[in-house]
Amino acid sequence: MAITSANQLELLQTAEAVAREKMIDPSLVVDAMEESLARAAKSRYGSEMDIRVAIDRKTGKATFTRVRTVVEDEELENYQSEFTVQQAKQYMAEPAVGDTFVEEVPPVEMGRIAAQSAKQVILQRVREAERDRQFEEFKDRAGTIINGLVKREEYGNVIVDVGAGEAILRRNEKIGRESYRPNDRIRCFIKDVRREQRGPQIFLSRTAPEFMAELFKMEVPEIYDGIIEIKAVARDPGSRAKIAVISYDGSIDPVGACVGMRGSRVQAVVNELQGEKIDIIPWNEDQPTFLVNALQPAEVSKVVLDEEAGKIEVVVPEEQLSLAIGRRGQNVRLASQLTGLDIDIMTEEEESSRRQKEFESRTGLFMAALDLDEFFAQLLVSEGFTNLEEVAYVDLDELLVIDGVDESTAAELQARARDNIEAQANAAIEAARALGVEDSLINFEGLTPQMVEALAKDGVKTLEDFATCADWELAGGWTTENGERIKDDGILEPFEMPLEEAQKLVMTARILLGWVDPADLETDEDVSEDADEDEQQSEAEA
Repeated sequence: MAITSANQLELLQTAEAVAREKMIDPSLVVDAMEESLARAAKSRYGSEMDIRVAIDRKTGKATFTRVRTVVEDEELENYQSEFTVQQAKQYMAEPAVGDTFVEEVPPVEMGRIAAQSAKQVILQRVREAERDRQFEEFKDRAGTIINGLVKREEYGNVIVDVGAGEAILRRNEKIGRESYRPNDRIRCFIKDVRREQRGPQIFLSRTAPEFMAELFKMEVPEIYDGIIEIKAVARDPGSRAKIAVISYDGSIDPVGACVGMRGSRVQAVVNELQGEKIDIIPWNEDQPTFLVNALQPAEVSKVVLDEEAGKIEVVVPEEQLSLAIGRRGQNVRLASQLTGLDIDIMTEEEESSRRQKEFESRTGLFMAALDLDEFFAQLLVSEGFTNLEEVAYVDLDELLVIDGVDESTAAELQARARDNIEAQANAAIEAARALGVEDSLINFEGLTPQMVEALAKDGVKTLEDFATCADWELAGGWTTENGERIKDDGILEPFEMPLEEAQKLVMTARILLGWVDPADLETDEDVSEDADEDEQQSEAEA
């Protein structure tokens, strides 16, 4: 095939047709044609030549040129595309290193193999341009809902035609046992858009909590307008869900607005989610109040919040226990996801029994450790004292408010408490030494003798052993396996060691051992602070 005047305009017509079909810029197709023609010309004139092709965007005329670059004598490597200053003088008046000499060469005759190669180049470039356009179109749509047509199902995964490409709805992102047939209409949430080697991959979801939030935004104008905000969503896909909402207009009830007239709005969402039951809950800044709402329809008698541990105890009447927990723990699990707290539910009888046991245990502790009679020990417990440290180091005035306690009695109580604490510490140190603990760990600031003994029993006997521990191994934590949270017990968890304190102690040990340079930590903190400042500044400008 020769590039002659008879088919010059056909180049532009072909480029426009391909661009229109693939919805890409026609210039990209023309660029691909220029590259393919240049490759064909190189196969004719020699692969080492720098042959370039330019197609006129108006006439379609293809111009073939050979380009040679002027280089230093010692840098001359390719005699076909480079020449020295001396060699260039026969073509150029005053050549200098870096100058180029361009001369036109005759168009090439494209044989069958060259034409096939050119076709492959054009198809490849068009495919790349199509992928780039598809990625640019969908990357900003992540986090939104899209409608599509089911094309096929592969191994439980649904391939969806979304207009400008294909997306995938994975098996674990479908609700329950949903099944689809080709050409079924489907509505999904765009969970992620990634640029991969095989092209942009669009991942869809129907189980994401954000999918429900976006559906409510479509059905409830007040949410779309920002009058009502969805603060949290928790789902057991296909079965039940809880959604927390707040209204910024005192005249609008957020729950009523989301339910709609005769439940029309929430019913539209329920139908889309295959009958998933939805509890709409008013959000509250006060966590205990919010939790009481989240546990609906169960009634709650009392809530005890432990903010440091991120746990909360909920006391319910005996007849409300099964309702509060829900079938297979569903209600309490969703309430926990919604509030971000670990919830411990007990009946009023269980709570009373537990408190009685705690009272008896603390009474016995004070009787044995301080050599007190039962009545006096009960007085201490009733006043809120829970351990010997509180008695030993509390301000003397707090002991004087107890009936029958004068200054000499209070001083004697504190002296006995301190003596007992010292005796326990000495016993713990002796036990730790018997287990082989080194002085480097015993004298490490931040660990009590009882903590050192607990570490020794778990095989941590040197400062090096301690420095290799992870923070969660000391303070405890949670891991998620198969969607369920599993408790990891920490060595120092019985001593109520916070995770942040465990991190600090381990890092201090590593610094003392020379494993970590404090200067590096300061640099990391400075970078983190700068990043925080930049983020705050960006938010302020926004």
